[in-house]
Amino acid sequence: MTTETPGLARLSMSLPAELFRKLDMMVTERQLPSRSQLMAELIRHALAAHEAFTRPDEMLAGTITLVYRGERGRVRHQLAQTQAHYLKEVISSQHVFLEDDQSLEVLLVQGPAARLKDLSDALRRVRGVQQLELVTTTALLPQLYEPESDAPQGAAA
Repeated sequence: MTTETPGLARLSMSLPAELFRKLDMMVTERQLPSRSQLMAELIRHALAAHEAFTRPDEMLAGTITLVYRGERGRVRHQLAQTQAHYLKEVISSQHVFLEDDQSLEVLLVQGPAARLKDLSDALRRVRGVQQLELVTTTALLPQLYEPESDAPQGAAA
């Protein structure tokens, strides 16, 4: 008799002992209920990265997180100019000042995988950017703006 839950499949795998020990330690430190939950998260992350790499036209949503050191606003200005070239992809951004003349900026992005990669690469090329990470998911944001029909609102037919 099988005790499989509908919609779930069982996976059995063998790992080197040291890797298994570290996996268990990670589950414990993150206070997760099971190894399965951690493995599903890691697999989802790997699949999203794979989609971005192998399917450049695939629509993805995600974040770009940057840490940079500012030089009298020059870096912020260059980052803003770069983002302006990707207005359709950058949904929102949040900026905070950190210690030692550093800044943290998080961009919420959505668009074709290739465009998000191009945006990340363009931001990474700005001198002063110290860290940058693009994290994507195949789940999308709901459409934020509904295009109007050809007829003006309230116009008589």
